[in-house]
Amino acid sequence: MTADSNSRTIIALGLEGSANKLGVGIVKHVYPDGIPADAELRPEMIELANVRDTYNPPPGEGFLPRDVAAHHRSTIIDLLHQAMEEAQITHKDLDCICYTKGPGMGAPLQAVALVARTLAQLWEIPLVGTNHCVGHVEMGRAITGADNPIVLYVSGGNTQVIAYSQQTYRIFGETLDIAIGNCLDRFARVLKLPNDPSPGYNIEQYAKRGTKYIELPYTVKGMDVSFSGILSFIERIAKNEPEKYAPEDLCYSLQETMFAMLLEITERAMAHIGSREVMVVGGVGCNVRLQEMMGQMAKERGGKVFATDMRYCIDNGVMIAQAGALAFARGFSTPIEDSWVTQRFRTDQVHVEWRT
Repeated sequence: MTADSNSRTIIALGLEGSANKLGVGIVKHVYPDGIPADAELRPEMIELANVRDTYNPPPGEGFLPRDVAAHHRSTIIDLLHQAMEEAQITHKDLDCICYTKGPGMGAPLQAVALVARTLAQLWEIPLVGTNHCVGHVEMGRAITGADNPIVLYVSGGNTQVIAYSQQTYRIFGETLDIAIGNCLDRFARVLKLPNDPSPGYNIEQYAKRGTKYIELPYTVKGMDVSFSGILSFIERIAKNEPEKYAPEDLCYSLQETMFAMLLEITERAMAHIGSREVMVVGGVGCNVRLQEMMGQMAKERGGKVFATDMRYCIDNGVMIAQAGALAFARGFSTPIEDSWVTQRFRTDQVHVEWRT
């Protein structure tokens, strides 16, 4: 942390590897008038580096935790060098090292945390364990400029409707079983779609060519959703009646049905707290059709939708650096003995001390 008169600057390194995306990001936070003691932190955020590498298994196959962890171990040092060169800094310029503490897949989380822990001790720099979900939310807020939106967080491992209150990102609704991204990935395997750049992206391209809507199970329970039933149903008809249902129509129908479920619970949350803003984050948030549907719903309510592109929707190191740097500015750091990881780390377990 550097000082020029009253100004403060924090440069944070972020390491993300909770699933098959390995990301290294570096951000610089500038507080021209110093870090305020009692106000919400709103630093100028400067992105110095955002590099990423993805583990892609063969078409029709998912990724195993041990294989993803091996990918992360073999790739992370090269990515770290690339990020430092892109940012044009050395480790002596860093104020903190932020890593994903959870949630995520156990073995990949452990592989990245080991590197973060080693660098923190080697370079004698504070370590900041960061919640993956909060990283998505804070990156979305920084990029879009959304003030206090309802957040729809949709990814391969999470599906949540979130609203901020009293220094906590509170979960209004969520999936009762599998995440929407996991549902899309698993159906992509049934169709033998490529994993590059992602199964969900390839389903989206098929859906654009779909013309016939096929009625599928629609499961909303209060503020929660369920995707296991719709997945079982569509897998069965795709395997048993391939001559009756075109893959493009199946993808189109799957998207339309699941996105409608998300719209219902998101709109209900907006009505409950009186918000006119909705922000979509997470890997599935890249889907243009989802953004269109959310935009139409928000427009009808006199509001607007905020979304980011693939640089920030998909898991990345910058979002971990962003959330970690905010926590670090409030004095938070993770002792080495507490630098473990967990696959169960809910969004609403984080004390969001940097907001009022």
